[in-house]
Amino acid sequence: MNWSISFEPLISWPLLAAVLVPLALLALAGLWFGQRGAVLRLVALAALAAALFNPVFLDESREPLKSVVALIVDRSPSQDIGERTRQTDEALAGLQQRLGRFNQFDVRVVEAGKPEAAEERTETRLFSALEGAFRDVPPSRIGGAIMITDGQVHDAPTGAPDFHAPLHALITGHEHEKDRRIRFENAPRFGLVGKPLDMSYRVIATGGETGPVDVRVSVNGQQVSVEHAIIGQATPLQVTIPTAGRNIIELAIDREPGELTETNNRAIALVDGIRENLRVLLVSGEPHAGERTWRNLLKSDASVDLVHFTILRPPEKQDGTPINELSLIAFPTRELFVEKIKDFDLIIFDRYQHRDVLPILYYDYISEYVEKGGALLIAAGPEYAGESSIARTPLMAALPAMPSGEIVEKAFYPRLTDIGQRHPVTRGLDGSSSEPPRWSRWFRTIGVQNPEGQVVMKGADNRPLLVLDRKGEGRVGMLLSDQGWLWARGFEGGGPHVQLYRRIAHWLMKEPELEEERLTADGRGMTLDIRRQTMSDDPGPAQIITPSGKTMTVKLDKSEPGIFLGSVQTSEIGLYQVANGDLTTLAHVGPINAPEFADVVSTEDRLKAPAEATGGSVRRLASPSASGDQPGPVVLPSIVPVRASADAAGADWIGLRTTDDSVLKAVSRVPLFGGFLGLGLLLLAMGSMWYREGR
Repeated sequence: MNWSISFEPLISWPLLAAVLVPLALLALAGLWFGQRGAVLRLVALAALAAALFNPVFLDESREPLKSVVALIVDRSPSQDIGERTRQTDEALAGLQQRLGRFNQFDVRVVEAGKPEAAEERTETRLFSALEGAFRDVPPSRIGGAIMITDGQVHDAPTGAPDFHAPLHALITGHEHEKDRRIRFENAPRFGLVGKPLDMSYRVIATGGETGPVDVRVSVNGQQVSVEHAIIGQATPLQVTIPTAGRNIIELAIDREPGELTETNNRAIALVDGIRENLRVLLVSGEPHAGERTWRNLLKSDASVDLVHFTILRPPEKQDGTPINELSLIAFPTRELFVEKIKDFDLIIFDRYQHRDVLPILYYDYISEYVEKGGALLIAAGPEYAGESSIARTPLMAALPAMPSGEIVEKAFYPRLTDIGQRHPVTRGLDGSSSEPPRWSRWFRTIGVQNPEGQVVMKGADNRPLLVLDRKGEGRVGMLLSDQGWLWARGFEGGGPHVQLYRRIAHWLMKEPELEEERLTADGRGMTLDIRRQTMSDDPGPAQIITPSGKTMTVKLDKSEPGIFLGSVQTSEIGLYQVANGDLTTLAHVGPINAPEFADVVSTEDRLKAPAEATGGSVRRLASPSASGDQPGPVVLPSIVPVRASADAAGADWIGLRTTDDSVLKAVSRVPLFGGFLGLGLLLLAMGSMWYREGR
């Protein structure tokens, strides 16, 4: 029962003052001058005021509220190590049972760090979970919080938290844990292909361990070296980036006996390989309408260094002018085709014919250059079918098709062949999906016979138009028309000349994205996405090996001609090996070198400062008598309800604050001057006043 008095005036406060203030002044004046009956008049005035103020006794019926207590349970992946899961489950069950004995506590259990998404595996964020648990609770009702964790909390404040109640932490694991880990100190995100990349790393061990350790270095799944490092010291490392695009650099150390986990015995760095400027040699046989198309395209590519020569006067046009006066600089044939031919990534002959400008032996050097990994493109015109064709030189060994001698002067739409619809050079060319294609016509095709390699585009009368072939370790392309400039000039709407020419050049220079047979995989959150690029109709399923060594199979579905996709939800963080046919690749799923596994040794240090700042405590769940490599049985402290100003922790107990807040359920009203009782008292006071006046 809660008794109180309240005033409910019968008239407004201004009117009440206007009535009572003059009367009070008169009564006080009577007392001052000692008038007869002044005291009774003052009593009568007080009775009138009490009647007008209308005092009411209130009897409130209240229900006390419970203090809200949060049980924050760490379910992050590091809690799966050793006996920590068992300790956590036992502690949670024991605390729920003990807290259930107290009616004054409302217990909220929040399991934080469940690995349901990649971002939740990155860090253990218990204080964010704590904030969410009390978001709808007023500060006066917060009784405290108990965290069950290994102590590796990544959002713990360094000082006092914004939390005004006791915070207690119960630490899983044991005091004698042992672990070693490796991490990158310096890992650039980009590196030049074929060039050494400077990196550094460090091996860290608990307990002040020192000494040498072997570190295995792998690039894209292939071990390239074994380095020697000293524990605790930063160690330099040089790695040669093998390919353009994504490269996975992995460092690994052996697991020592008694280590907590080997998850952090590996460190990953993703490095994007960047090619140095590609060197292209463009030799134009004679000026023609399409000569500048190739030049403009290659000059506009910032990644290409272009060397361009044009034969301005054919040998048959003799006028007696000395050779050294025909050009600004002499054509350095020996320097280009003998001494520095290996420095070029691509050689293009644009409508070139043999005119004794190049010695016949140099064509053999070009064929050898292709066989050893070089790239050659023939942009053919009518001269390819003539007597001076380069097909009649030793270069014929590198060519994918020999001329038939025909030159077909006929309008046609360049079209993709069945192979061309799947080939990455021509697949999905803008305008190729309609019939006729949404690009302009060409008017000349150079006839060839018995083409080798892959015919990806066809011209007039279904003759080969674009042929791509491999010769030894190199590649050769042949475009059997000199009419591509019509697309560049916008004739009949033009066409995708930039897209086509650039793809041809980059395929010849072995751009990974344009490989016919290619397998790639990427991690998207905790999903593994697989992309298979192939010329076949069905590559079959992909085989996956998880970081823990488990195997699974994923079906690849056709997305478009030549592209098959597949995806699978994963539950493990780390490197996945993906295979399909003869191709293999690696993909990292989840956070790279996540803080969750950077340090897995249980600790009291991170939570000690915020807990002590709130009057709470940090203690281990394992029995104090436990020793060795295994934790002892779980020992829970007693729970004691305490007032806000009392201590909240002791040697074997923890305190949780109780609240004085309550909820009003009902109110009983008793007016003091209500009804006949109030009227009688008022009349009695007034009558006694006049009685004294009448004497």
